Amino acid sequence: MNHTVYSAMPNPAASHTSESHRAWLGKVRQPMSAGLLHAVLIAYTILALFPIALVIMNSLKSREAIFDDPLALPTAQTLSWIGYDKVLSKANVWLYFGNSSTVTVVSLFCIVLFGAMAAWALTEYKLRINRWLMLYLAFGIMVPIRLGTVSILSLMVKLELVNTLTALVLVYTAQSLPLAVMILSEFIQQIPKELKEAARCDGVGEFRIFFQIILPLIRPAVATVAVFTMIPVWNDLWFPLILAPSDQTQTITLGVQQFLGQFVTDWNAVLAALSLAVLPVLVLYMAFSRQLIKGLTSGAVK
Repeated sequence: MNHTVYSAMPNPAASHTSESHRAWLGKVRQPMSAGLLHAVLIAYTILALFPIALVIMNSLKSREAIFDDPLALPTAQTLSWIGYDKVLSKANVWLYFGNSSTVTVVSLFCIVLFGAMAAWALTEYKLRINRWLMLYLAFGIMVPIRLGTVSILSLMVKLELVNTLTALVLVYTAQSLPLAVMILSEFIQQIPKELKEAARCDGVGEFRIFFQIILPLIRPAVATVAVFTMIPVWNDLWFPLILAPSDQTQTITLGVQQFLGQFVTDWNAVLAALSLAVLPVLVLYMAFSRQLIKGLTSGAVK
């Protein structure tokens, strides 16, 4: 009887050993999980950057070298600038760059300004219609704008905006506003109410509160919206081809198409033009990367 009771009692030494074993396993698993996560992220980075590196490498090689070994780096024998010479001399590349830059910058300005103002209104002023407006914006995110291409083209024809950059700015602003409002609304809701109430008690108007207090505090969110919006606008081919296909309003993405032929394609010029089109996006992304990371990780750690 005593033996049975003794065997049923817990063993402090065994319990301490199991706890130590679990702690040791936890310490081992943490570096392993972190190493696996870093390996996956590095692999994804290589996978994402490989096509860009491949385009830039082949843009610096002769046509024969491109087809002989597209994965090889340019050498003294294969190095060639003929693609860039053709692009910069025969095509209106600077005009296309100017059109793309104008459309992108103006669209980003309108998206950020109107998106922030709409997000401020929806979060600060509680109205019955707010829920329906948020549902309407959700539909704007879920439904692709390209489904309304025929109606958009008809509207632009009536407004006499075909072959103008204004048509592209209006379309891109309407396309990106729902997502911008959703993102900015979440950030504005995290701003303490006491900060806004203190400003109102000091006699600060609503416009000054918005431009001098709210906008500076949501800079990471603004950078996130800008990056997410900039890349689709800069790389878009659909609406420039439909709404602004003339020689004076072509964007850089549409201008590259003139080097693509049905029977003969000038791959040197195509790759050089694509390389020139990618560089501004990479530079802007690197410039806003810190604010983008802050915007994506905001609220993850308290």
